[in-house]
Amino acid sequence: MTDFIKLKFIVITTISVCSTFFSCKKTADIKEYQAYFGGEVTNPTSQYILFLKDSEVIDSVKLDEKNRFFFSFDSLAPGLYSFKNEPEYQYIYFDKNDSLMVHIDAKDFDNSLAFCGRGDQKNNFLMELYLKNEADKNTMFSLFEYDFDKFNTKIDSTQKANTRFYESKKEEIKWSEDFDKFAKAALDFNYYTKKELYPKVHGVRTGVDVYEKIPENYYAFRKEINFNESQFSDYAPFIMYVSHMLNNKATILYHNHLTDVDKELKTNINKLNIVDTLIKNEKVKNKILNNIAFQYLLEDQNVVNNNIFIDKYYKLSSDKSHKNEILKIGNAIQLLRPKFELPIVNLIDANGKMISSDKISTKETVIFFWTQKLSSHLEATHKKLLLLKQKYPNYQFVAVNLDKDQEAWTKTLAKYKFNGISEYRCTDFEDLKEKWAITKVHRTIILDKKGLIKNAFTNIFDVKFEEELK
Repeated sequence: MTDFIKLKFIVITTISVCSTFFSCKKTADIKEYQAYFGGEVTNPTSQYILFLKDSEVIDSVKLDEKNRFFFSFDSLAPGLYSFKNEPEYQYIYFDKNDSLMVHIDAKDFDNSLAFCGRGDQKNNFLMELYLKNEADKNTMFSLFEYDFDKFNTKIDSTQKANTRFYESKKEEIKWSEDFDKFAKAALDFNYYTKKELYPKVHGVRTGVDVYEKIPENYYAFRKEINFNESQFSDYAPFIMYVSHMLNNKATILYHNHLTDVDKELKTNINKLNIVDTLIKNEKVKNKILNNIAFQYLLEDQNVVNNNIFIDKYYKLSSDKSHKNEILKIGNAIQLLRPKFELPIVNLIDANGKMISSDKISTKETVIFFWTQKLSSHLEATHKKLLLLKQKYPNYQFVAVNLDKDQEAWTKTLAKYKFNGISEYRCTDFEDLKEKWAITKVHRTIILDKKGLIKNAFTNIFDVKFEEELK
């Protein structure tokens, strides 16, 4: 389907859904701070739509027989919310008296999403800017190889174009000051993130260290950022930026006495200390501390260092619920140590047959993960593994798909024909996440001849990965 036809279909479908809704509810009937949100989901991945504020579910509704849903709120404070059709989610902003409808095709969640109704323009702006930023990310990796001046010129040019788009829409829609915080943040934090990423990614991709060549005013924008804006505590553009900024500020660049694991510990302790100094708002501070803890515990599996890190985290965080979750992850990681048996989860093959994970390994095994949402990763991992299979025929290579749709998964397998790789799909991602500590797709697990864990936390794209297969 061409982009034009696809867009036309989305617009017509959304208008149809809107017409159905607004014929049932007159705008004049809407009371102050009363809000409505409804819509239609094609190819739903879950039978429920969740409505959230700051990651907390405040309401949920089951899709009807036509895959439509409807929320009515007698009192809804203006602000940023989000809605989910698991596992996908997107933001939605409500002003006083806004009433919104949406059409979604869950197979192409973000690209298919279109709002209509009172308040639709600002929400469609957020979606359009989000898609611009996502498209920008797909072209960014080659830019990181450029020298500093060329890189800076390129990202400044893109930012100027996006700023013109933002300013024209702001003038046209005349949105509120509160909404403008999120609109401007979506614009700026994407740009700031690129600037934070450049030194490290440039070094990895070219081998050239540019840290000391960067002008003193390169990070001047940091002084303009309000790191204590509580409304940003659950806003992805801000959280992602802070994560990359901390990677930059906390990294130990030059040393000759630390082991890799000790360097990671010290770097992440540095992150905790920076957050403790930089962020005073408790809500924002806890959110960032939790992110650091989740990332670190899933990267570094040194038992002694994990305990040192958790002790430090516990002293700085006041978030009791997430403290327990962090501890739970720490305990799960202890069961993924070398020479331990891999905890059992249920998988399913392309014929729909259920199989226990302890039955898939008959010899030395490499287990990797993929999702159809990351097509470039899907192709890159399989191609890399097919090459490794030729070099290491004594290994079995197992792919575990993380998606929910069995039919879509089998169609993808038929399309690519990755012969020589054992393909399975997980039946319960939450169970997999809990037992194998899977929170991101870029994980690889290696098992030895006895089916015991050799390394549960590696990556096939690590430069030293093949050393672990020998």
